[in-house]
Amino acid sequence: MKKLFARFLINYKTQNQKDESFHKLKKNFEIEKIFNAFSNFNQNSEIRYVGGCVRKILNKEVVDDIDFAVNINPTDVKQCLKNNNIEFFETGIKHGTITARVNEKNFEITSLRKDLNTDGRHASVSFTDNWKEDSLRRDLSINSIYADINGNIFDPHEGVNDLKLGIVKFIGNPDERIKEDYLRILRYVRFFLLYSKSNHSDNIKRAIKQNLDGILNLSKERLLDEFKKIVLSKAIFKVKNDNFCLEIILLVFPQLVNLDKLNKLTQNQENIIWNKNFIFILSFLIIDKSDNSDYFIYKFNLSNNAKKKINYLKNIFGKNLEKNFFDKKNLEKIFYFDGKEVLLDIIDFHLLQLKKINKKIIELKKYFQQKEVPKFPIKAEQIMEQFKIKEGKELGEKLRFLESLWVSNGFSISEKDIKKTFSN
Repeated sequence: MKKLFARFLINYKTQNQKDESFHKLKKNFEIEKIFNAFSNFNQNSEIRYVGGCVRKILNKEVVDDIDFAVNINPTDVKQCLKNNNIEFFETGIKHGTITARVNEKNFEITSLRKDLNTDGRHASVSFTDNWKEDSLRRDLSINSIYADINGNIFDPHEGVNDLKLGIVKFIGNPDERIKEDYLRILRYVRFFLLYSKSNHSDNIKRAIKQNLDGILNLSKERLLDEFKKIVLSKAIFKVKNDNFCLEIILLVFPQLVNLDKLNKLTQNQENIIWNKNFIFILSFLIIDKSDNSDYFIYKFNLSNNAKKKINYLKNIFGKNLEKNFFDKKNLEKIFYFDGKEVLLDIIDFHLLQLKKINKKIIELKKYFQQKEVPKFPIKAEQIMEQFKIKEGKELGEKLRFLESLWVSNGFSISEKDIKKTFSN
């Protein structure tokens, strides 16, 4: 009797937390506006939360992204948004997805659909008003849970129970679901690492291994985007506990040569890495003393900004560090010429390489965190007037010399140094 009562209390508490979470969302002006627009569009129109936001509410996670499903076609979706003066973009109109924008916040709204033909990368679709039919084209049971504005759940594949028990499984036949979109292999890895409380089923492992060749034909952009989700969700940290997921990730991304280093990080180092952006973490995983990171950049066609950041760190850590690299004066030069963010990335990257705490480096990090990049106090106009010098090459060279001297002196320079420079 006591066990039964305890289970009742747990279920009651969980239900209350769920209801409270949906109630908070309901009070959100932007969400209320979207729900009202579609609920009042016509007699049969209906809109529901779907996918990640429902899963996260049920799992008591922070909801950072909200997607909706509607039982009307994209043409009607656009008309509904126009009727309610809601800005929108046709972000994925071919597959029924329109992004609504309310108060600078974006919400993806997708019409219910069924997949007609798929080639493992793309699907041709038709639209439907049947919620169960829409659910059948989704990947995992825990991602096919719908909810109305009040939190009433529609769960055609028992995803709520699977989430509670930590079961990550495909809807229907795993082989068929994977062949519809090979990216589902990596999606399965991500959700398994995040939610599973049991072993992989032999059926799923077999289906993934038999379809691995298909994932190599996907666009590099989609692969990298999914890997980014694996990293930023912190699922990558759990890969050390699962050899099958580790094997899959390394087959798709063999350049992650430092993946095992995640196993060896201290708690302080973990705190550092999770306060960094994706490109920094990627740099940590691919930079070594070979051309490994160069090949990754080429293979995945990274943006110029990402290339610049990775190559900057590689030029420092892809070889043996210079003896006095972390002297304060040298770091001040980087701080001034390359910026605060770049310098803190360098210090953090170094801290992640260390096997024990280095108090000197930690103090340097604190010093630069609290400091703002100073502005060079000497103006060309001031010098031209004081020393009767005309604008030109000589003036530029001497100002650059003074700037370098100012940085080397800890952002300090004397009148004597200025006079000496311009009197020669």
